[in-house]
Order: sequence, then C-alpha cells, then structure tokens
Amino acid sequence: MEMNQLITGAFRAAETIEYASDSIVSRQLLQNKSGNITLFAFDKEQRLSEHTAPFHAVCQICDGEAEIRIGDETHRLACGQMTIKPAHVPHAVYAPVPVKMFLTMIKD
Repeated sequence: MEMNQLITGAFRAAETIEYASDSIVSRQLLQNKSGNITLFAFDKEQRLSEHTAPFHAVCQICDGEAEIRIGDETHRLACGQMTIKPAHVPHAVYAPVPVKMFLTMIKD
C-alpha cells in the first residue's frame, strides 16, 4: 500500500504502521483544509519534546501506553484512551513502552 494512498472501508489503523528501532514513525491518514489525522508509532523511550501547536488536537492511543504532558499536568494513557490538547498550550509525549497513537488536528 502506498504511503499517501487514502485508505477507505474498514481497516485496523494500527496495522498500517510498523515500529522502528529507536525511532518515531508517522503516517498521515487524512489531510484537508479542516485538519489532519496522523498515526504515530514510537519505539520504547522515544519522545516528542515540549512544543505548542496553533490548533486543538485529539490524541488517542491504539497500542501500548504513553505519557502526555499538557501544560503542567501529565496523563498516562493506555490503549483506547484519549486526551484533548488545547491550541497554544505546551505539550510533550513520552513512550515508556512502544506506543501507537492517533493525532487528529482540528483547524479553526
């Protein structure tokens, strides 16, 4: 399957991306003017350092666990859990174990 090919119908999203040793891999599932949906696979102990984004974002775990810091609060999310990251609020992601997660950005 081509990486930029739009996937339609029923599928297991977590199976469309593989873990890579000591890396973070991403696959954009959908992008348009309203926002995008990206699937990430973090190997154990990988992280995204603190940053901000100009849009609200929904982060949903589909395999493993992650620690997601939003502002001064850290949330430990497991498979099936999600959190909303408000626009312009500093946030970071840490994977204590391998984790796959969706990031859905909603543009104003």
